[in-house]
Amino acid sequence: MPLVPARTRLATLSALTALGAFASMGTATAAVPELNGSWAPFTRCPVDAPAMLAADGLDKAPQCVSSASASGSIKLGNTTVVTGRTNLQIGVVQNADGTSTVVAPAEGSLIADSATVPGGLLGLMCPSDIPFITDICRQLSDARLNKITATVESVGTPSNFDQIAGVLTDMPIVNIPVRIHLQNPFLGSNCYIGTKSNPIVLRPSNLTAPSFAVDRSNGDGSPNEEGDMSRLNLLGSTQVDTTFAVPGASGCGLGLFGLIDGAVNLKTGLPSAAGKNRLTLDNTQTYLTGLYAPGVVAPDAGKVMARNWHSAVN
Repeated sequence: MPLVPARTRLATLSALTALGAFASMGTATAAVPELNGSWAPFTRCPVDAPAMLAADGLDKAPQCVSSASASGSIKLGNTTVVTGRTNLQIGVVQNADGTSTVVAPAEGSLIADSATVPGGLLGLMCPSDIPFITDICRQLSDARLNKITATVESVGTPSNFDQIAGVLTDMPIVNIPVRIHLQNPFLGSNCYIGTKSNPIVLRPSNLTAPSFAVDRSNGDGSPNEEGDMSRLNLLGSTQVDTTFAVPGASGCGLGLFGLIDGAVNLKTGLPSAAGKNRLTLDNTQTYLTGLYAPGVVAPDAGKVMARNWHSAVN
């Protein structure tokens, strides 16, 4: 591997630091509506998506699904990161043949808080015998330069949703394609584990069985034991996944000779095969809602769902 001249290394370090400072400013996110009553967990349900609106209630029953966890952890290769809040929301069209079609919100199915990587950049790729990486390691006494945040991002529409698996244990509930965005001044703004074309595919299942309850409500979410909406509540389960593989990091440090990618992968044990990684979501709160008797409003079940959702917006 060719060595990088000292002048080039210093210039590149300055460029990376400037780029990282710009990236740390973050991006704006769309406002999330507040919904009344039983609609409250479904703030991002894609009720206006064409596939949802076209559901007719006889052969295609529309549903909204929301699953949230306040804490958890994810192990990727040799590194374990404690996670914060995660929220998965999707629309589902249940087909008469027993299959389902998953519809993703425009802003992505999964939203997660950023988490801090233990040890920062020092722990992620230092020490190193690569001169360029050694130059970076020497500057990491500055806590701001050392800190790394990791954010899980959706990179595609979930698939293979299984409503029955949400009630049982040890059965994959849904496939969720994601990538993990690593952010630090030296890593630049395009450092990811997993990509759109080669994502990490999470398949969480219940390790412990959730509690089970059903609520009925009017279309606007207000309680009514004879209302035309029903909500299934599956609460308190720990969800896990050990089946996913993790590709190596890419795009880190402007991709300069692949040196930073290689240093991150070497220290963290990436790529990592299925069985060596683990996702844990604590105390998940999962809700499914739909029309109580879809056939009554066929063929416009999807349109009725959308109208009900909008009537619940504060």
